[in-house]
Amino acid sequence: MTSAQSIIRSAQAKGDAPVLILNEAEVKTCIDPRQLLEALAGGFKALSGGKVVSPARPQLDIPQSGYSLAMPAWMAGMHLTVKIVNVFEGNIAKGIPSHLATIHLFDPRSGMPVCIMDGTYVTAVRTSGSAVLSVRELARRDAKVATVVGAGVQAGQHLNLLPLVRDFAEIRVVSKVFADAQALATQHPGVVAVADIEAAVRSSDVVCLATHSYAPVISADWVRPGSHVSSVGVAPPGGELPVELIGRASLFVETREAFAPTPVGSCELAGLDPQTGTELGEMLLGLQPGRVSADQVTVYKAMGVAMEDMVAADLAYREAIRRGMGRVVEL
Repeated sequence: MTSAQSIIRSAQAKGDAPVLILNEAEVKTCIDPRQLLEALAGGFKALSGGKVVSPARPQLDIPQSGYSLAMPAWMAGMHLTVKIVNVFEGNIAKGIPSHLATIHLFDPRSGMPVCIMDGTYVTAVRTSGSAVLSVRELARRDAKVATVVGAGVQAGQHLNLLPLVRDFAEIRVVSKVFADAQALATQHPGVVAVADIEAAVRSSDVVCLATHSYAPVISADWVRPGSHVSSVGVAPPGGELPVELIGRASLFVETREAFAPTPVGSCELAGLDPQTGTELGEMLLGLQPGRVSADQVTVYKAMGVAMEDMVAADLAYREAIRRGMGRVVEL
């Protein structure tokens, strides 16, 4: 074998690469919720500042079953991050989450794999994290009553995070099935399950929508002046957020891709001028105003962006390394 042939062959052989594997429980342990909120705030600033590379996510449809999305993102100081998320609504009847995901981290200098972690918890906590970050930044400072609409995974994560951003006197949870709201409330000390959604919304300073509803779950006229409303539910072609509310509120989004057709954009924002929305990062950077009056109604509509997965996965990976958690396999 010539020296040239030897060089070519060695260049083609990757060799074993040590890759850290983190399961769902380990990822959950390694993400501190307060650190996550700060990481998301920094990520939104970077996103609006043009520092995040995040190409369009391709979608693979499986007829009558679900779809799969690849969500890549990268910025300086982070690993190349790709989340594969599979959305299968029929899973709920099987007792497993409708959103299942894995997250893959790669060395940005070589492209070599570094880590594979469960992404199901990351998807849940970063989505609720962005909504609760919007509460922190846009709700009135004297907000005392919050209502979470929904009783699924997202609602539970909202209930975990809301006490971190305001000293609420009361946090409520409401669902179309009252027993579901009661069951969720028992898992969160101090949270109250309520049956009358209209009365709850009318007397709330913060309303967090976290459902899988194909139609609005509240009426715009229930929302009193000065309230902040967040929405993370995605259920095209309808959606949980009343369009009428958007028309009389200040609208905030992750990026203006929220106005694109689904699945990238929000069905509730279809047909609206993208300039009617302010990116959360623009507000955090001081480029656009946030709340400017006590009577202003603010609305945050989230669709989930790969930047959120990237910063959450980075937290989990760094903490796992610090603690020596996970298992290393050779790929």
